Amino acid sequence: MTQEEKELLLEDLCGRLPYEVKVTTTNTAVEFGIISGISIENKISVRTKHADIVFDCTEIKPYLRQMSSMTTDEEYEYYQIKKRNSDKLLSIMDCSDHLRQLLFPIIVGTESIGWLNAHHFDYRGLIPKGLALKAPEGMYKQEKQQ
Repeated sequence: MTQEEKELLLEDLCGRLPYEVKVTTTNTAVEFGIISGISIENKISVRTKHADIVFDCTEIKPYLRQMSSMTTDEEYEYYQIKKRNSDKLLSIMDCSDHLRQLLFPIIVGTESIGWLNAHHFDYRGLIPKGLALKAPEGMYKQEKQQ
């Protein structure tokens, strides 16, 4: 794994931390767990049935959903978020060019990215890069119903 790939994976996992992303490990004794923490040293704490175990980021792969697996209901929900963001953008059109350039990525990205993270979508293309695994159908269904 290159340094760039490590940084991409860590950045992605940090955003997903509140959403209990499921991972597999290269350690044969620990096949499956949920990320419970990330240290300054880029170590990943994985909660298993028996304990929290710390791994290097190169030893884990998160299970993520492909963007193409988005259901019709999820597409509608995501569209509504993007529409709200568009409405917010219209409200900053009267701002100065400098302020508008600062606010644009914050308004567009924050809520949309949070929604994608909460629903475990691979919007950064980690699966094709071999940094994540395709989540089996229904893997995250339980969490969404709660």
